[in-house]
Amino acid sequence: MKSVRLTQTNTTVPSIVAGCMRIAHKNVPEIADYIQFCVENGVTYFDHADIYGGGECERKFGEALKNLSASRDSIFIQSKCSIVPGVMYNMSKQYILDAVDGILSRLKCDYLDSLLLHRPDALVEPEEVAEAFEILKATGKVRHFGVSNHSTMQIELLKKYVTVPLEFNQLQLSIPSSNLIAVGMEVNMETAGSLDRNGSVLDYCRLNDITIQAWSPLQYGFFEGPFVGNYDKFRELNIELENLAAKYSVTPTGIATAWILRHPANMQVIAGTTSINRMREIINSADITITREEWYSLYLKAGHILP
Repeated sequence: MKSVRLTQTNTTVPSIVAGCMRIAHKNVPEIADYIQFCVENGVTYFDHADIYGGGECERKFGEALKNLSASRDSIFIQSKCSIVPGVMYNMSKQYILDAVDGILSRLKCDYLDSLLLHRPDALVEPEEVAEAFEILKATGKVRHFGVSNHSTMQIELLKKYVTVPLEFNQLQLSIPSSNLIAVGMEVNMETAGSLDRNGSVLDYCRLNDITIQAWSPLQYGFFEGPFVGNYDKFRELNIELENLAAKYSVTPTGIATAWILRHPANMQVIAGTTSINRMREIINSADITITREEWYSLYLKAGHILP
């Protein structure tokens, strides 16, 4: 399993993260089996958010932890807050503190390894975020901090006040949905890919030692569906995925994962599956390094261009 070093705190974490957004429909024993499989195969990092399943994902995960042979210190648990579904985003001091207390209560844990701010709040007062983070760090409730879906200037604004390192930025990235990359390839062009929606956030994160966590690595658009196996919309891409899967003795899902891990930004991939078999496919690809030519071939067959 490839690993990622968090340079700012000299911490090493696995390149594959088990995303827990969809576990609410499973029963606790099934979740325990899934966690155990992940841990035994090197995926010791688990991603949550307080809104997933209305909190049910965290609650069931906390129950499942009781049945594990692995110790709490051997796994890395991350959660996110700031979204009040259908109402607002909230990054106020008290909201963050209350959200973490709720997360810890549902998870039945004393601390979070990492807390991310899920979506940027238009009314954010960064001084309050700083105060909340300092309290959470001092009380031992949170060990690492980061953001999710934040642009470069939004991070810069937080960094003006926040004293703890911001180590993560969770961003959407897959082969078809890769504006993060296209914006740097089509710079100074009058093309759709050249539209900079986030302030060159990929390069910014690399310059500032912020680890990008790629969410929806097997989806396209805004939850429009999986591209792997979708021959109607991504025929050429899927043919190439199958060819490379045969070459490397993995699956197309594995190659789609390897494409992200090939990027020198040394990202983490959030695998949102709840299937042990699908997670096995992803894990089996974690140590594959596709060639430069293969990486570009997949990029082009997804519909991107090289100006």
